[in-house]
Amino acid sequence: MSAREEILGRIRQAVRDAPEVGIPRGYRTAARVDDLVGLFAERVDDYRAIVHVLPSAEVPAKIAELVRGRRMVVPDGLPEEWAGEAERAGGSLADLDAAGGVVTGCAVAIAETGTIVLDAGPGQGTRAQTLVPDYHLCVVRADQIVAGVPEAVARLDPARPLTWISGPSATSDIELNRVEGVHGPRTLEVIVST
Repeated sequence: MSAREEILGRIRQAVRDAPEVGIPRGYRTAARVDDLVGLFAERVDDYRAIVHVLPSAEVPAKIAELVRGRRMVVPDGLPEEWAGEAERAGGSLADLDAAGGVVTGCAVAIAETGTIVLDAGPGQGTRAQTLVPDYHLCVVRADQIVAGVPEAVARLDPARPLTWISGPSATSDIELNRVEGVHGPRTLEVIVST
């Protein structure tokens, strides 16, 4: 018998005569937000990220402007019009570290929290591709924005690797001195495609 089986066996034995207790599930599962794009852009900006809200027709030109002259990581499955003419970085960790940034899409975005969620789907890259480069440009389609976390979780597959991003990477020391870029990109730039 493994230690795990032994521990679980003891727990089952201890609670075998306990009465069944109903757990109330009255928490909020949906939110009402009148302007999802506006609230999302406001919250992303609150996190010290750079945000642009543009008509979808203007997105490729904006991406081209932002990545011009940078060696960018371009994940598999990224729409070609978003990849543009960026010089593409290789896939090794050294290449990722030397890259000027990464451009990705996302799985879902949350208006109430200003959070972007990546699930390693097409155009989103691997965790290393999105955490190693110092600059992350993420394109969010307006139809990917939901009001709250419960709606986002309902759209996600829990078996996929999920990366939840709320602003550029930042941490604070014991004296509350903010340091950016420690655990991921120092700069997050978001384009919301309407």
